[in-house]
Amino acid sequence: MFKRLSIFLYGVVSYAIFFCTFLYALGFVGNFAVPRTLDGVASSSFASALLVDLGLLGLFAIQHSVMARPAFKRWFTRLVPVPAERSTYVLLSSLALIAMFAWWQPLGGAVWTVTDPTVRGVLWGCFAFGWLLVLVSTFLINHFDLFGLRQVWLQLMGRPYTELAFGTPGPYRLVRHPLYVGWLFAFWATPTMTISHLVFAIATTGYILIAIQLEERDLLAHHGEAYRDYRDRVPMLIPFTRKRGLDDPFLRRQRS
Repeated sequence: MFKRLSIFLYGVVSYAIFFCTFLYALGFVGNFAVPRTLDGVASSSFASALLVDLGLLGLFAIQHSVMARPAFKRWFTRLVPVPAERSTYVLLSSLALIAMFAWWQPLGGAVWTVTDPTVRGVLWGCFAFGWLLVLVSTFLINHFDLFGLRQVWLQLMGRPYTELAFGTPGPYRLVRHPLYVGWLFAFWATPTMTISHLVFAIATTGYILIAIQLEERDLLAHHGEAYRDYRDRVPMLIPFTRKRGLDDPFLRRQRS
């Protein structure tokens, strides 16, 4: 019982760290309410600051992608209890983000600055929409499973873990990756785009596009024809852009 309780508490603490990190990230990207943000006065040379920032972004991208792959999970669960695998992933992702918050180097300079109050309001609205879409999307696919709480709770209760059924709730019927759409809104919608922010937005967008390819490969291997059919019917990131004719079953079979 002590082991099960320890794993449960570990999962709860990991989730709490993630949630605080998520809230800090909101202020970090939006440049409000937190001590260190994306923007600020440059304190070192442009080249050295850029290298540090790209290194921090790369650290997060590598950790986030490598640990999400099924092959890594199979190896990793030889070292940690299976119910704690997801919580450990969440914890290490949070620590990678905390490192970014702590050591991010502002680059100075501005790419654009919007002064019109109406346009600024629209951009802030898009920013808020992005963060809300991210949060809502996680709950639609089971927030507590995604961040490891369901796994540690089931093992505490002595019940076996069961895989979630494949589903397409809400915005998942319009795009395959609404969570990533939310991140894109959150990272690009800003009335003041500094060089620091632009570097961050470009790098994270590149990471998202690569991560989608890796994730879809894993989903296709796991869910098979159900995900292949979903991929054929629903666009990746932009709603209503699926070409006419892809809903035809014969064409889907031909593409398979």
